[in-house]
Amino acid sequence: MYPRLIISQDKYEHNVRYMQTLCQKNNLTMMAVSKVFCAEKPLIDVLTKVGVDYIADSRIENIQAIDSPIPKVLLRIPSVHEAEKVVKYADISLNSELETIEALDAAAGTVGKVHDVIIMIDIGDLREGLYYKERILDTLRSVKLLKNIKIKGIGTNLTCYGGIIPSVKTLQKLIDIIKMAEQMIGVRFDIVSGGNSSHIHLLLKNQKVDMVNNLRLGESLILGRETAYGDPIENMYQDVVTLEADLIEIKQKPSIPEGDIGMNAFGQRPTFEDVGLMKRGILAIGKQDVDYHEITPVDSRIRLVGSSSDHIIVDLTQTQNDYKIGDVIKFKLSYGSLLSTMTSKYVEKVYE
Repeated sequence: MYPRLIISQDKYEHNVRYMQTLCQKNNLTMMAVSKVFCAEKPLIDVLTKVGVDYIADSRIENIQAIDSPIPKVLLRIPSVHEAEKVVKYADISLNSELETIEALDAAAGTVGKVHDVIIMIDIGDLREGLYYKERILDTLRSVKLLKNIKIKGIGTNLTCYGGIIPSVKTLQKLIDIIKMAEQMIGVRFDIVSGGNSSHIHLLLKNQKVDMVNNLRLGESLILGRETAYGDPIENMYQDVVTLEADLIEIKQKPSIPEGDIGMNAFGQRPTFEDVGLMKRGILAIGKQDVDYHEITPVDSRIRLVGSSSDHIIVDLTQTQNDYKIGDVIKFKLSYGSLLSTMTSKYVEKVYE
C-alpha cells in the first residue's frame, strides 16, 4: 500500500556503528535518539544489537514502549504532571526547572528509587536550560539536597532553535560553569552532554572540547549528515529511509486556476506561475502527512507544484519517463519530512 516509507535496517545499523566508532575515538558516549522514528521496534532492535550507550527520546510514551536493556533518557524537559511516568520508565531525564525536579524527587520517593537527572544549561541557543548568566549554582545546590534525585550530568543544546553552531568558544561557557560547580559546591558530573548532531562538524575537524564526554545523536544516524551545515558525512548512508507515493491522477491542465482566487483550504491566498499547459500528476499523500517543500523527488525532472490536505500535485511535463496511473514516485527526505511521515498513521512503514 502507498504512501509508504522504505526503511533499511542494514543501512541504519551501518550508520549507527560508524558514528559509535567516531564517538569512541573521541572518548564520547552516545545517546542514540529514537524520536524521529517514533521509537519503532525494528530500529530500536538495531540500537540494542549495536549496543549504544543510551537510547534517548523526547516522548515518555515512546520510552514506555521501548523494549531494550539499554538505559533510557527522556530528552524533552518533563512536565510536572508526568513525574510518576518519568521516574517509572526513564532512567535519566533532562531538566531545567527546580519545581519539576522536586516533583520527580517526590515521585521517586514514593516508589523507593533514585532518579538521575542531567541539568540543562542554555548557552545562547535560547531553547531549554538555565540561562548561563543566571544563578545556576543556587539551583544545583538545591537539587543536590534532594534525597531521591542524583545529578548525573550537565548538558546543553545548540542549533535546534536559535541555529547557534557549536564551537569551542561557545561551549566554553558550559565548561566554565562545570569548573565553577565542581570548585564551589563539590558536584561531579558523570555526563557532560555537549549537544546533538550539529556537534559532529567539530569531530570531523578534530576539534576536541575539553570535558565534553557525551553527544545526543539522531539525525546523523538516520540521515547520514551533520546538522550545523547540513553536509553529508562521508562513509555514511543518506538514504536509510525513502518515501514512495503513487500517482492517482494524470491530466493535461492549465498551470493557473480559472476564476477569482480567494483563500485555499488553509486560509492562504495562493499565487501561481503561468507556464502554459502542464502534465499534472496527483499523488495520494498530502499536507496531513508531509510538507511538500520538505521532500525531493529522486527523478530530478519532476517539479512539485503544491498540495492540499490529502494530495500533492506534481508537474510531470519535463520528465523523460512516461508515467502511468499507479506508478510510484520516490522521494528523498529532510529531517522534518521524516519526522512527519514517521508520525503519520496513514504512511505505511516497510522495513528491509
